[in-house]
Amino acid sequence: MNTAPAPRIAIIGAGPGGLTCARILQRHGITATVYDRDAGPDARDQGGTLDLHADNGQIALREAGLLEEFFQLARPEGQEMRQMDPAGTIRSHHVPKEDERFKPEIDRGQLRRLLLDSLNPGTVHWGRTLKTLGGPAEGPRQLHFTDGSTLEADLVIGADGAWSEVRRALSPAVPRYTGVSFLEAWFHDVGTRHPDIAELVGGGSAAAADGDRGLFAQRNSGDHIRVYIIQRVPADWITAGGLAPGDTHGIRALLLERYRDWAPRLRRLIADNDGLYVDRPIFALPVPHTWEHNPTVTLLGDAAHLMPPLGVGVNLAMLDACELALAIAHHDTLDDAVRVYEKTMLPRSTEAAQLLDGAAEHLLSTERPDFADHGNH
Repeated sequence: MNTAPAPRIAIIGAGPGGLTCARILQRHGITATVYDRDAGPDARDQGGTLDLHADNGQIALREAGLLEEFFQLARPEGQEMRQMDPAGTIRSHHVPKEDERFKPEIDRGQLRRLLLDSLNPGTVHWGRTLKTLGGPAEGPRQLHFTDGSTLEADLVIGADGAWSEVRRALSPAVPRYTGVSFLEAWFHDVGTRHPDIAELVGGGSAAAADGDRGLFAQRNSGDHIRVYIIQRVPADWITAGGLAPGDTHGIRALLLERYRDWAPRLRRLIADNDGLYVDRPIFALPVPHTWEHNPTVTLLGDAAHLMPPLGVGVNLAMLDACELALAIAHHDTLDDAVRVYEKTMLPRSTEAAQLLDGAAEHLLSTERPDFADHGNH
């Protein structure tokens, strides 16, 4: 009979990866606590829609016991993709078959709520920002939070995204700017307020690019559309242009000048948005990103392998989470579990990252067939 105390597992970050890991661990009778800097589950907008693929993200949801609930929420029609030229002419058009379920769309907020509702009460501790991670490599680890609290853990899982604090315990790597930036624009009640844009985008996504500039519009649930204005610019292009991030009119005028040769119907995706623009410069970790094995700390998702947003990130994060949780459940020690997990995860993520290294430029390519096809097969 094993009388060893239950391991203390701390997951930093309540994104899809961290929550999936906690959920699968709980299904195997293993307790894990998630710490997140947000004040609560609804503290901020969770971002747009994403597609979960049958060969990674959906595998994780199956292990989490949530696949059927996911399909009840997901939008298979969101797999529709229209590729246009700057004149607004459709060059390619993928219409999903009625039973196509390879990569249906779901809003990030809906996915997070699905995962949160599946966890035991009290699993997630909100308003806890990790300041530093200390303690010896063999453990126990000391987690110091910005609120002054400290706790110990036998395993710390960094699921804390691009600017991971946990990563510092394993690697000096920091994300680098790719040279490509997104500017996000929102459209609400599109069926009523923006029917021309609703018709342009259709049930899924629509994209256009000319080699230097791009637009990517994506339907979300609730009659919303998000548009990503994609440019090859310095990371500080707004302030370098003498503008403030909240200067919607100034930014709009600058963008309309930059896209002046594009079709008027496409320029509406820039000019008719509701509210402010959101600046999202694209960063990626150096390739390859690996580290020496540590028995008490590991990473998953963007903390481990931040890549350009080409339909890979959340799927790999959830597959990481699934494989790590299963390794913990099926091995006698945390050290063995982390070794087994990293033996698979690091080569897989390196292969994907090498494929996507510099691929932020693909977002501007006139040859780009599908925003989310790169690096998934």
